[in-house]
Amino acid sequence: MDRRKRLVWLPNLISLVRLFAVPVIVLLMLEGAYTPAFWLFVAAGVSDALDGFIARRWQLTTRLGAYLDPLADKVLLVAIFVTLGFLGQVAIWLVILVVSRDILIMGGAFLYHHLTNDLKMRPLFVSKLNTVVQILLVALVMAKLGLSLEVGNIVEDVLVAIVGLTSFVSGVAYIVIWGRKVMGQEGLR
Repeated sequence: MDRRKRLVWLPNLISLVRLFAVPVIVLLMLEGAYTPAFWLFVAAGVSDALDGFIARRWQLTTRLGAYLDPLADKVLLVAIFVTLGFLGQVAIWLVILVVSRDILIMGGAFLYHHLTNDLKMRPLFVSKLNTVVQILLVALVMAKLGLSLEVGNIVEDVLVAIVGLTSFVSGVAYIVIWGRKVMGQEGLR
């Protein structure tokens, strides 16, 4: 048990390192250094899996980690989407949709917590799917830029469509779920 107490900070430290890697990745992309930006993005993805594995495997989950891990993921993806949009590598409409969805989710979570004081962070399946396809799209575009990966436009177009659809559906789903819960708690059915 003593060893566990000494290691409880490790998953949170990994999440913090991922968070601090975001400006470095963005700077590398803006400087045209796509290859190191791609590999740092891959390392950030590995760190996301690693911190979750460590936290679950050795029961090192913390309340801070429950918020820090998804925050680091959101900041990473939003920053890269905005940067790719700025660089003309991703359609602006998709950047706006992805960013708006994440603002909606974070704002909705804050408002829901403020109104109910009962927020539990449990992502929906469609939200998890959205995160996966966002990561795949970002990785594909960054690999195209950094590794000169040749992928047909059809693959990229399909990923763009899936990201757009899952972003929209998951945003609406959270609004409906949180709205029903708030209305039910306030007796406004």
